[in-house]
Amino acid sequence: MSHNHPEGHIHTHSHSHGGHTHGHNANKKALMLSFLLIAGFMFVEFVGGILTNSLALLSDAGHMLSDAVALGLSLTALIFGQKAATAEKTYGYKRFEILAALLNGIALVVLSIYILYEAISRLSSPPQVIGKGMIIISTIGLVINIIVAWILSRGDSKENLNVKSAFLHVIGDLLGSVGAIIAAILILTLGWNIADPIASMVVSVLVLYSGWHILKESVNVLMESKPAGIDTDEVVSMLESIDGVKSIHDLHIWMITQEFPSLTVHMKVDPSSDRDAILEQSLESIIKHTGIRHITIQMEGRELKFHDNMCDV
Repeated sequence: MSHNHPEGHIHTHSHSHGGHTHGHNANKKALMLSFLLIAGFMFVEFVGGILTNSLALLSDAGHMLSDAVALGLSLTALIFGQKAATAEKTYGYKRFEILAALLNGIALVVLSIYILYEAISRLSSPPQVIGKGMIIISTIGLVINIIVAWILSRGDSKENLNVKSAFLHVIGDLLGSVGAIIAAILILTLGWNIADPIASMVVSVLVLYSGWHILKESVNVLMESKPAGIDTDEVVSMLESIDGVKSIHDLHIWMITQEFPSLTVHMKVDPSSDRDAILEQSLESIIKHTGIRHITIQMEGRELKFHDNMCDV
């Protein structure tokens, strides 16, 4: 849908609602169930880590804590993100998920550094670990993670960034459980207590990678960077190739969230050109080549007064 305003601003908004409500509710249920399973077992693994003196279990419990936080934030963001826009918050609460992701990323990085420090300090003199209890708890953890991964994979993980992020968190935790099981087997069969801090170091690296990736992506969105897959030079060339378009300036491409990219552009056109035809072709080209559907186009047919001051952004 487009509106041609007297000022020359054209807005296009195109949203597909087919199955949106069903998918939204399915994602909420998947995230809620996953959150309850992960948070519940996190306490079991934390207590088990203390009782067995296993840093690997404690670090995996820390990873599960990060998963529980990620799932909780994703669920909250999904709920808040659906709140309608207001006069004060014209984009609604869509950026809540980015703020949540930023906090989650910071927590993950800090947690991983702490686990890594503890693991390194244990390498020189690894403590005795109760391998039998460790393998029982880590095996249960593996089963829980497999169930949660299956639940999330049935959600809208390809289209919804929150669900996809939560799914990747759980996959990382699943690998951490596998590492804890291997360490427990080595401790039981060979008496290699050093396997425990080594396994915890592997988990901490997984946590660090997840945290850094989330932190970087959330900062990019908050800095209003363009989506990674879009080349601004190609967009300019594409629009300038349209008949009647003389030049392009003040092109801005940014993200409200990773699922909500936006584009604004000023187009200088031939005063005698068919502006409706140019508009239609411009919108079609932008949507086709970038996937962006929140677009604002301002057309200029003659030199505007105070043009430099108006567009110097």
